[in-house]
Amino acid sequence: MANGQELEQRFQDCMPLFIALGDEMRLAILAALTRAVRSGRSGGLNVNEITCQTSLSRPAISHHLKILRESGLVEVQRSGTSNYYRPALLSVTRELMKLGNLVEDFFSQETLREP
Repeated sequence: MANGQELEQRFQDCMPLFIALGDEMRLAILAALTRAVRSGRSGGLNVNEITCQTSLSRPAISHHLKILRESGLVEVQRSGTSNYYRPALLSVTRELMKLGNLVEDFFSQETLREP
């Protein structure tokens, strides 16, 4: 059974995800990375390749990638002198599902208590 403190903590834990997903450019970067992986580029894209697919500068792309990486939405792999980025959505999806399950559990308990 979920309690309010546990629910609040889970929201706090997911806050970096909400912040990262709350920006249109970061969503565009995630879309580009996802398209690359689906088209066979399992190693991902480097900053130059992402820049070509968006309207942002390299420094702006790097800034957004840092936020995406810190939130767990993107993972990076170094190859030679380049970093390649790809989506890491499975673990993030699991965290959001835990939050969803906790919210559902919490509010179903509240509904049961109502007269």
